[in-house]
Amino acid sequence: MLLFLSAPQPRPPGARTRAGAARVARWRRQRLRLQQLRRLRGLPGGCGGPGAGGRRRGRMALCGQAAGAASLPSELIVHIFSFLPAPDRLRASASCSHWRECLFYPALWPQLRICLRVSPAEQPRLEFLMRKCGWFVRELRVEFAAENYLSGGGGGPGPGDAGDADGGPGGEDVEALQLSTRWLEVLRTYLELVLCVLVSIRNNRNLQKFSLFGDISILHQQGSLSNTYLSKADPDGKTIKQIQQLFEEILSNSRQLKWLSCGFMLEIVTPTSLSSLSNSIANTMEHLSLLDNNIPGNSTLITAVELERFVNLRSLALDFCDFTAEMARVLTDSNHVPLQRLSLLVHNVSVMHKSLDNMPNDEHWKALSRKSTSLRVYVMAFDVKSEDMLKILKPSIPLERIHFDSYITCVSGAIVDLISRQYDKFLTHFILMNDVIDMSGFPDLSDNRNEDPLVLLAWRCTKLSLLAVHGYTVWAHNLIAIARLRGSDLKVLEVTEESIDFDQGELADQDVDPVHNLIEQVSLGLGQPWHAVMDIESLSVFTEPNRHFYREMQSFSEDI
Repeated sequence: MLLFLSAPQPRPPGARTRAGAARVARWRRQRLRLQQLRRLRGLPGGCGGPGAGGRRRGRMALCGQAAGAASLPSELIVHIFSFLPAPDRLRASASCSHWRECLFYPALWPQLRICLRVSPAEQPRLEFLMRKCGWFVRELRVEFAAENYLSGGGGGPGPGDAGDADGGPGGEDVEALQLSTRWLEVLRTYLELVLCVLVSIRNNRNLQKFSLFGDISILHQQGSLSNTYLSKADPDGKTIKQIQQLFEEILSNSRQLKWLSCGFMLEIVTPTSLSSLSNSIANTMEHLSLLDNNIPGNSTLITAVELERFVNLRSLALDFCDFTAEMARVLTDSNHVPLQRLSLLVHNVSVMHKSLDNMPNDEHWKALSRKSTSLRVYVMAFDVKSEDMLKILKPSIPLERIHFDSYITCVSGAIVDLISRQYDKFLTHFILMNDVIDMSGFPDLSDNRNEDPLVLLAWRCTKLSLLAVHGYTVWAHNLIAIARLRGSDLKVLEVTEESIDFDQGELADQDVDPVHNLIEQVSLGLGQPWHAVMDIESLSVFTEPNRHFYREMQSFSEDI
């Protein structure tokens, strides 16, 4: 008998059975997969690992088609984009075409806010954005502005701008011609941009908030310059008519509209526009803002009969001359929900062409306050005479904010004193601006008075949190008194440097620097560092009153 002896071969554990052999095969595959993964990531595997070059090749492998970010599912990319602000989304979308496709997924753009300078360069970008988002966006806010374009920052010099327009005979005529040519170009571009926005959302039935603002109207001695040239920019009126029809079509097609705001948009809204809204949409509307002081004659954008349909209205913004006693009566009806925010624009143009006889009296304001104990009113007055303001400021108005902006007519100390006495329980914001040409002749509200009206305002109005003054003389010792009276409750105190004046006694004291002492005392009174406004251009409340009022009105109405 022959006996063969051989050295036993090493076996992996568990290889004596068929099940054990299967486990061994799985173990070998897992080990091989782990080694491949380590090589891709540049990690050491086996008895050695790649060096710096291997790590670079591993990182490059992750960016390839097989394992790169471009292979991520669209749902995951959209979810990642949802955590990024809009500018970062746009930058990230430049990575590849797949990410670019995910950029305009409807869930990423429920809200869209666009601030446009009226310039031809904006039109292609606006058309692209509205073509992508216009059909599904739920909240759309568009603002138009032309001040940079007129100053030369946008479209550059207009025809005939070469040479000195002010020098030589006929310089004023040349300057007027240049301004006329540039304004015509601005208005034509403005109409094209408005058309682009309205066309893109005409079939959007998911639109819930729609806000338009057009701050391209400037004042001169003959009235509104933009209105003067609007008929020249659109001689036959076809473009304006098309815009008005598109606006009415959007209202008629809406199914979820809760917020409608239109301010200073140059004849886009007509007295018949709101009739396009269905009764079901009008009954659920929560905010309505129609601000346009260029409506001719006694025409209004909304009547008391039309207002009866808006039973769920919680905030309203109108020209003051359009807010009649009959409207106040409608808002106090039992079928209307209590109105909580009311913003009113008082413009000298409206006061001149429309009567104040139909405005609400004190009894109407009392009824409105009884209907809604949380009602607050925001008033902005443009160049309104003191005698007209005395008629407007009824004692029972729950006035929380007031903004005076004057170019010709100054606010008197008596008006400021009246406001501090009547609205001491409600007033939180007080803005006083006078844009006079002669910077050395600011009016003094404390003339012929024992106490300064602004100091009395700070003393009586215990809820005052914002005070801004430009174009009126504010004495340094009164400014210190205001800061001490209100203390840290006065969150914002904006006074321009040229509005501050010092007594002769303060200037005569050689031991104390009056400016340094003012800054120190006001800062101590407020409990925070303070300094006067050195550059008026840095504050929109002084340089862009229309835009400031419109934005403040929006936040005022949203803060319910």
